[in-house]
Amino acid sequence: MSLEITISQHTAILLEHARKSLNDEALIREAVRLKDATLLKNAEEEHYQYEDFFTYAEEHNEKLEQALEGYRMTFNTRNGLKIWTEEKFNLQAHVDFSFGEDRMDDIKLTKHQVSQLKESLALNWVVLEKPHHEGIQEVSLVLRGNIK
Repeated sequence: MSLEITISQHTAILLEHARKSLNDEALIREAVRLKDATLLKNAEEEHYQYEDFFTYAEEHNEKLEQALEGYRMTFNTRNGLKIWTEEKFNLQAHVDFSFGEDRMDDIKLTKHQVSQLKESLALNWVVLEKPHHEGIQEVSLVLRGNIK
């Protein structure tokens, strides 16, 4: 039985933002291995700061090296999940998917991306899948307990 790697939503958003911004997995792996936030400096923007990235991960016992291979977020807030989805899949809310009170709809992903989503999503949300069409799967994310 494999041990599931869990990280906070905040850590996941920063990790996926670095992946999207830098487009250099080797550099990110090196930064994580060395715990060197300066290597992530080019990914920094107003809401994406890496100064405390490694300190936070250590304080919360997050295994970042293993998380690079896959992780589950410990909890997802509505807005945090929107941001993570935008960063992870390079999508934009209200353009590529609808974003409501307790759900996100019309998210179009590849089969591989749906698998990544299911593996990463915190257990307080549920993935609802529609039949796939030409390799694209449309999914909705619904806050657990609000499935209708």
